[in-house]
Amino acid sequence: MDLSIIIVNYNTKQLTLNCVASVLESETEYTYEIILVDNASKDDTVVAVKQQYPCVHLIENKDNLGFSKANNQGMHVAKGRYVLLLNSDTIVQPDTFDIMIRFMDENPKVGSAGCKVVLPDGSLDKACKRGFPTPAATFYYVSGISKRYPNSPKYNAYHRGDLDENGSYPIDCLVGAFMMVRREAIEQVGMLDEDYFMYGEDVDWCYRIQQAGWVNYYHAATSILHLKRASSRNKPYKITYEFHRAIYLLHKKNFAKYYPWWVNAFMYTGIVVKTAVALALNTCFKAKALFTNKK
Repeated sequence: MDLSIIIVNYNTKQLTLNCVASVLESETEYTYEIILVDNASKDDTVVAVKQQYPCVHLIENKDNLGFSKANNQGMHVAKGRYVLLLNSDTIVQPDTFDIMIRFMDENPKVGSAGCKVVLPDGSLDKACKRGFPTPAATFYYVSGISKRYPNSPKYNAYHRGDLDENGSYPIDCLVGAFMMVRREAIEQVGMLDEDYFMYGEDVDWCYRIQQAGWVNYYHAATSILHLKRASSRNKPYKITYEFHRAIYLLHKKNFAKYYPWWVNAFMYTGIVVKTAVALALNTCFKAKALFTNKK
């Protein structure tokens, strides 16, 4: 088996069906399997997949285990030389797999690779080529300085606006929406860190892969469409909390040891403040929506 495609679903029935359809319509010379891990969806996704796509290897969870654990479940049964994390809210191009697998085969030092990820409005999903969220990169991003200098490798070190979105080059971070990983790299560094529920696990994985001597690579010779955050729209509090918790875990696990105590204290304080502000804004938006509906 050349490629194991792992798709995690949580109440994204039609998007998941569309995603699987795009995979099966691929024009590829390589062998692949589709592993769908369902996190206790309540929208009959499992029934629909069984009826329409019996070729899919289906794993049914009784609870929502999150992105990391669900993907790891898929990896435990995956048979491919490469493992692809693919979001349920994506559409792949017919040539995506051929281009990416051929690239990986020709570049044995590449541990993981991602393609160009495009949003519905045609713009780039900036998460597909990122720098690591160091304290400096995080500060410039959160403070808005990165927006004033979008093409600066210093001030926009997180989204790397200085790098051509249509190019191909080594990069710190890829995005879990489309991340193809070599089996040897997985065997060396391990699977996704299950301390992350969702968000941050892809950055953490890229960091560990790079630290082990492999190269993470952005390869824009092909692209996918990403209908972003489809499975998280109805749970803003949970999503907001997990997003900021992921920032905390990333810093604590990977970067804190390289910085003095006052930098770490600044980071942790900033995370707490930003989380509180985000949760307060969510509350205000919900209250406003409720008031508007009552009127």
